Amino acid sequence: MIPSIDERHCAFRLRVSKSPVHRWGVFAEEPIPAGRKVIEYTGEWVQQIEWRRYLHRDILYLFEYDDEWMVDGATGGSGAEYINHNCDPNLRLRKIRRHLLFFARRAIAAGEELSLDYRLAPDTQRIVCKCGSARCRGFLNRLA
Repeated sequence: MIPSIDERHCAFRLRVSKSPVHRWGVFAEEPIPAGRKVIEYTGEWVQQIEWRRYLHRDILYLFEYDDEWMVDGATGGSGAEYINHNCDPNLRLRKIRRHLLFFARRAIAAGEELSLDYRLAPDTQRIVCKCGSARCRGFLNRLA
């Protein structure tokens, strides 16, 4: 089954398709101007202390909001959970009143895959990056 985008949380037409980066990706179906809100990351709000109960999953869609809360995109996700990492991303995150909103860092062309720098903690297990960017730092983890 192909995952889908919940249009209620999008400002532009987007689709989920196979990605050359990893599994599924989110692609723009129309041009997106720089600075515009693109999609909201939605899902079940989970306290950070409960994160271990998700470790049985093959793939995690947990997005950290702050030191206390995270959002599980696998439950009630908008489709933003399929946005892949890139060391030179075309999206940026803004946290506004308990909303995780992705905005275009630059103009995004129709057909382009959306990407976000996951900026995983440098002191956690390193995950090799496959973004292919000229600015790739080799890992999804941010530098110390």
